[in-house]
Amino acid sequence: MTSTRARGTFEESSEEPELSRLRYAKNDADFESEGTRCAGWLYTPEGETKPPVILMAPGFGAERTFGLPEIAKRFVARGFAVFLFDYRNFGDSDGEPRTLVHSSRHVEDWEAAIDHVRGLDAIDRRKIALWGTSYSGGHVIEAAADDHRISAVVAQTPFLDGRAVTRSAGIKKSLSGTISGVRDLVRKYTFRSPRTVPIVGDPDEFAVINAPGAKAGYMDIVPDPPVWENEVPARVFLDIPRYRPISVIEDVPCPLFLLAGRDDEVVSASSVQEAAEKADATYVELPIGHFDVYDSASEEVLGYEMAFLDQHLRD
Repeated sequence: MTSTRARGTFEESSEEPELSRLRYAKNDADFESEGTRCAGWLYTPEGETKPPVILMAPGFGAERTFGLPEIAKRFVARGFAVFLFDYRNFGDSDGEPRTLVHSSRHVEDWEAAIDHVRGLDAIDRRKIALWGTSYSGGHVIEAAADDHRISAVVAQTPFLDGRAVTRSAGIKKSLSGTISGVRDLVRKYTFRSPRTVPIVGDPDEFAVINAPGAKAGYMDIVPDPPVWENEVPARVFLDIPRYRPISVIEDVPCPLFLLAGRDDEVVSASSVQEAAEKADATYVELPIGHFDVYDSASEEVLGYEMAFLDQHLRD
């Protein structure tokens, strides 16, 4: 494990909350983003008055039910409130076409969710943290760069540079993606249903994410029985190269925690470490893959994240 701590120090937590005895409230807390309803859940721990709150949303093409409720409960057991939401066009939120991945729209949803949470009476509005994973790990950086009232940001295995991702994908995939994206836009402007491509696939399949092990790891977090379609409008291939949270990471004014997986085939650990150095952020690297944060390594991952949030959300 490599750890660079540039904004304060902390120790990994050894406490394991007893989830079987956890008492909490979970309430619907929907909000609007650009006139469209987004579905949100507010978790509040029993016995805590005005707790700090952590905002969470899923990664690329995913829904809030994909592995995140269990992580939310772990934070609630620590005494934090959690606000977990679906983006427009996903899960229980409204919006068409379904499963539309668009980075700037997602960031708008984050900003709308933050505004909504600041109007809630059940939480400490002065202590708000953003938590993102993979694609949403980039979104929290974008949202926090423009908001000086955020107390802390956690971004695990974050997507940081679409330009670099496109280059590493190779010419064949990039060209196929561009052609599919243009065809999808033509269908959009001629009022036809989207041209879709798989969100995740095996290395020999054409998909937005087709790194080794990615399909199995992704499918492991999809609830059973699945009601989700593994597809996304192909215009996302035109959006990804333009999306570069790395370009604003130095503008994030609050403490920032970046976690990388040494065995991550989707987001390289070296790119996350370089970003952490650029942003003067707390950095932790663990011997895990991209989707291990939901499974066997989650105890260690959450231990570091909880310790960081304890440090920056507690008075």
